[in-house]
Amino acid sequence: MPSDMVRVVYRKYDGSAHRDYPARRLAEDDLGTWLGVSAGTRSVYHGRPSVEQIPFVVLVPHDAWWTGMFNPPPRTSEVYCDIATPAEWEGDTVRIIDLDLDVVRRRATGAVELRDEDEFAEHRERFGYPDDVAENAHAAASWLLDALGDGTEPFASAYRKWLALVV
Repeated sequence: MPSDMVRVVYRKYDGSAHRDYPARRLAEDDLGTWLGVSAGTRSVYHGRPSVEQIPFVVLVPHDAWWTGMFNPPPRTSEVYCDIATPAEWEGDTVRIIDLDLDVVRRRATGAVELRDEDEFAEHRERFGYPDDVAENAHAAASWLLDALGDGTEPFASAYRKWLALVV
């Protein structure tokens, strides 16, 4: 039986630390596993201790090249998706390799944007992303650019009930 708490560990492709934090398992459904992070949660960001100031919900899809973070105000990003390798679960720990690209929907305007293409290109060369990894990353980013703008779930409203539990 899985516990209520999950450790979320994001690394870069070379194995270096990116993010690491505890989250509360909220639910699992056909979209994936929903995790909640409360304000005040101690975390690690780029290898440095941090404290989450604003709560958020993370969706870890069952088998996709992205994860989704859903944010309340005052964050300017309503939805922030990391392009990443499919998540690997080891007990109550989920491990994710962040592939630099991000797809973001802005709260104020609803604009959807692809971010960090330069970082992806730099890391692809430095860390040696194989062609299939780069292709899957680009395909996920392309899908998300459409999905965040056209009402595809979970980006339209499915996340709201989970976000309400942590706000």
